[in-house]
Amino acid sequence: MYEVPTVNPFLVILWLVVAIILIVANWKLFTKAGKPGWAVLIPIYNVVVYLQIADKPVWWIVLFFIPLVNVVIAIIVLLAFVQKFGKPGWHVVLALFFGVIYFPYLAFSSAEYKA
Repeated sequence: MYEVPTVNPFLVILWLVVAIILIVANWKLFTKAGKPGWAVLIPIYNVVVYLQIADKPVWWIVLFFIPLVNVVIAIIVLLAFVQKFGKPGWHVVLALFFGVIYFPYLAFSSAEYKA
């Protein structure tokens, strides 16, 4: 007989906390860049806004649907995104591996968006 797996409530709460932290941080980053903060809540449109902030062509969104290419494009966009806030290129490593900590740091630090 098939047994329904149980869900650990701690993991659900942890996931919700992380999601809220990242939504708030990205909302703040969007507003720092002069974009609407609510855009972070709209799927696909938030990627368009990320591309605009990173000063990359909007048609690159198509590249996110190509396996393996999407990983390279995501790193390139993230690098440009971090640099637009005045951080050095190696900060992309922090954003990739410690995003839950790095994005709130970037959002609430004195980093300013440089158009």
